[in-house]
Order: sequence, then structure tokens, then C-alpha cells
Amino acid sequence: MIAELQLDLARMRAAPVDTGPVRMGRVVACDGGLIEVAGLPLPVGSLGVIENGAENRGASDCLAEVIGFRAGHSLMMLLGDTMLLRPRASVRGLGNPGEVRVGEALLGRAVDALGAPIDGGPRLNLPHAWPLAGQREGALERASVAAPFDCGVRAINALATMGVGQRLGIMAGSGVGKSVLVDTIAGHAVADVTVVALIGERAREVSDFVNRHMAGHRRGKIVVVAVPADHAPNLRLRAAQYASAIAEYFRGQGKRVLLILDSLTRVAHAARELALVLGEPGAARGYPPSALAAITRLVERAGNSARTGGAVTGIYTVLADGDDANDPVVDTARAILDGHIVLSRELAQRGHYPAIDVPASLSRVMDDLVTPDIARAARRLRALIAARESNRDLVLMGAYRAGSDPLLDTALALSGTIDGFLTQERGGAEPLAASHAALTALMEGAVA
Repeated sequence: MIAELQLDLARMRAAPVDTGPVRMGRVVACDGGLIEVAGLPLPVGSLGVIENGAENRGASDCLAEVIGFRAGHSLMMLLGDTMLLRPRASVRGLGNPGEVRVGEALLGRAVDALGAPIDGGPRLNLPHAWPLAGQREGALERASVAAPFDCGVRAINALATMGVGQRLGIMAGSGVGKSVLVDTIAGHAVADVTVVALIGERAREVSDFVNRHMAGHRRGKIVVVAVPADHAPNLRLRAAQYASAIAEYFRGQGKRVLLILDSLTRVAHAARELALVLGEPGAARGYPPSALAAITRLVERAGNSARTGGAVTGIYTVLADGDDANDPVVDTARAILDGHIVLSRELAQRGHYPAIDVPASLSRVMDDLVTPDIARAARRLRALIAARESNRDLVLMGAYRAGSDPLLDTALALSGTIDGFLTQERGGAEPLAASHAALTALMEGAVA
């Protein structure tokens, strides 16, 4: 405890002191989580402290974020609950608008959207500032995806090979296995740094994930940013932006970063709540245009950097509400991402893990990353799987006559081998080279 206090004192001595006047405002209205503040014209995205005062017993200071302005008043949304908030409470600006703190000390730690540790460890010394919204780069400053990425999942490595700097979506309905698949990738993917953003998840899942991955040899390479579902929408959106900022910071150092954001749909829900509070009309099934634009801005922050040689490989889970593949969030993500993995509820009900619907999944960069032989073998196996699944009911009814379709005959003969290739034990890993070797062996057996 004494050592920690000494570190805090050292940081305070090194911190620059602003000797200018402190600008203060007053709370003039509160409607749910939306606060109107007079006399404090802060930029959008700034943080402020609402001081409830010592006379308001049981109350504590509240953090809020500026999300807009109207008629000379700043519109702020609380980053917590409105409990015991009083009229005319004083509000003062906090920190540098639009900036977050980053640094090497984040490695091996779990933090919230404001950079405060949630793992019970000491406070973090983060000496560097980074724009929360990212540093916009020109299109030609993004290097092409040229190197394969090993995610540790055989079906993805072999049939939808990822590339370093690619943006991939994992799309499925609720309870189909997205979190388990993400857990496997986070534990076995090959990267210098792994940044995991758990947005809008259950608190129990956050705790379980931290306990599993914050131990062992990989701890010093992983950063977890977590905001559970019961937190304010602007805090959930800020967590996704903060995780992207951390990934960009390490990419700026020339490192290969894996950014996992679970889930992109929860981010869109948070952005929708903010937009509706500000009066923006819902357009696509209740999603205002700015909510869908928030997805595009987040996804475009990943990629390769031609300047530093670093890369951010993005994996984004997308929850298909009601298993609707044409949900606006799913459709928007599918259009902007470099590939998508679709999980099937039918496969999950059969106990097939991971429940990847191979014919519906693809990587748009795979042909540029693998040899022609691997690409041909993957296309052949895709055709066999598609033939088997499309005729599954016919075969089960006994209405199919052997010899009618040579492709289906081959698929049925190799059905058990194909299932063994596509399935993988939870927590197990299959390296990229071994996945390609297994694919080649499987297809050579099919030809024979």
C-alpha cells in the first residue's frame, strides 16, 4: 500500500498543473440520463464531473459525457446512475477533450471504458495520450493484407484463411457459440498483443473471461476492456472506441495486434440509444443513420499500417437479432468487413462445435494468402459440404438413390471424416500449417 501511494505521489509531482481559471457550469435540467448544463460550453466527447456537494448526504460526484448541445446548453449523459442528483449542481470539465490515456502498463490488465482497473490491481501509469476517435489515415496509407493469420481454429484456418490486418465478422443468433469461439481465438491466436473488448456482456462472462486469460504465459500480451450490459450506453460505446485506440497505439509501435470486439451489435444498440435521446429519427428498423455509421467508423480503424509496419487484425462478433441475417447491423457489418463466419443454430443443436456454416462463410482475402493447391482443396471441400447439407433431408428420408449425383456420393462417403475435420474440442487449437496439411490429406483421400 505504501509503495502504491509513493507511485501516486510521484505521478502527481510529474503531472503538469493548469494554473488557469476553472470553468464551472450548473445542472438546469435532468430527463432520465440526459443532463442539461448551463455555462459550460465543452466540446462533444468531453468528460465532466457533477459535484453533488457535501450537504447532499450519501451522494457522490458523478461523471458525465457531453453528447451534444442545444440553445446554449451542453447536453451530457451520465456514465452512471442518476441517484441523488440535485438541481443546480456544479459541473466542471475533466481531462483533455477527445483524448484517452494509453501505455505499456495496460498489458496484462482488465480496465473499464475510462481506463480504470477492474481486476483488483494497482492504478495504471499511462503516460501517452491517444485520440479516442482514432487518427484518420489516407486510404493509400493502409498496406494490403499479404500475410496469413493463425487464429487457432482449424475450420477457419483451412476454409476461410484470415490475413494479418483483415477485418472478420462472426455472425450468429444468441446462444449459438460466438463467445466460445471468441474465447478459443483469444487464447490461441498468434499476435504480439491481443485487445479484447467485452461490450454489453453479462458480468459473469466478463469475470470468467478475465479469470481464464489473465493467467499463464499469455497474460503479458492481453488487454481486456469490459463494460457489462447494465452500464450507460455512452460508456459502452466509449469502451469500444477505447479498445480501438489501445490497438492503434500498439500498431503505431510496429506490433501485430489482434482486436476482438464482442459484440458489434451491442455497440450499435448503445449508439442507437444515444441518437434517440438526442432526437434523431429511427430509419432502418429503429436504427438511426448515426448508429450504423458508428459501426463503419469502428471497423475502419483496424487494418495494416504502411508507415509503421504494424497491423490491427479485427474480429467483430455480430448478434443477429431473431436469427435474422438481414438485420441492419448484420447487413452493414457484412458490407464493410473483409469476410464473415456464419454460425448455424442447426449445427449447434447437433453438438457440432464450432457450429460454422461453411458454405455461408468466406474470407475475401483467402485466395491472396494461400497456395493454389490449398485454394482448390478448400473450394472442393466447400462443394462437398454444400451438396451434403442441401440434400440432407432427402438422404434422411431414404429418397436419394446412390449414383444419381457423384458429388453427393463422395460427400456421403466422407461424411464422418468431414465432420471430424470441421469439429474441434473446446479450448483446443490447430495451427495454420497443420490445418492446411489436414485439408490437403482429406482432399487427397477424396480423390483416391
